[in-house]
Amino acid sequence: MSERVCAVIPAAGRGVRLGFGIPKIMVEIAGGVTVWHLLHRRLRSRTEHVHVVVSPEGEAPFRDLAAEEIGSGAVSVSVQDEPTGMGGAIFGAAPHWEPYDAILVVWGDQANLSSATVRRVVAAHREGGLTIPLVPMADPYVEYEVAGSALVRVRQSREGDECRPGGLSDVGVFCLGTDGLREEWTRYLRDAAPGAVTGEVNFLPFLPYLSQVADRPLTVVPVDDPGEARGINTQADLDFARRVYLRDTEAGGRCAR
Repeated sequence: MSERVCAVIPAAGRGVRLGFGIPKIMVEIAGGVTVWHLLHRRLRSRTEHVHVVVSPEGEAPFRDLAAEEIGSGAVSVSVQDEPTGMGGAIFGAAPHWEPYDAILVVWGDQANLSSATVRRVVAAHREGGLTIPLVPMADPYVEYEVAGSALVRVRQSREGDECRPGGLSDVGVFCLGTDGLREEWTRYLRDAAPGAVTGEVNFLPFLPYLSQVADRPLTVVPVDDPGEARGINTQADLDFARRVYLRDTEAGGRCAR
């Protein structure tokens, strides 16, 4: 794909459930290597720029952590003043990514994301479309219903939806064409229902809207490893990420993964 791509990482959470008091993107995996370092390694060769959205409390620590990349101009940072959800973080940063043809949204805790998945998603993306890597999960936390070339629905356990065993889950990565995207979000907000549990207007239901209402072409990129879908929300998730990192480092293949 010849499009100019900007990676956008919403990382404005406070990491409360992990008890660290710092954004999850700054959590150390091993030997001084943080989630940020892993994400940046996998994104830098496939995207033209990386933009990170942080909380007010996380801004100074993150700027210190990524000082070299920010200083080079390869990475930029903005602040989400209030925790209004992922959509608010992404579209509040629109002036940073609108000059590009597409954005690659990546959750800030996806330590297990592979370089191969990033490469395949960027390569598969169609101009103006919607590209999502999906993986079958025995017990998905989020489930995507796809019918033909349309994304029908996203079920979310966090909002009380029942996800079906063996259903398709995302891996925290979404590629979207930027042309008219902010305007579509504004239209979506007019009728968007708040989540039944969180009370937030979630980003994920915006994706079926883009597919069905905005008629954006959907491309699904199959992923084989369900471990890539596992973000860092609990200590068990962090332990898993550390085991995967150490295993792949010992095998000498982590940077190429």
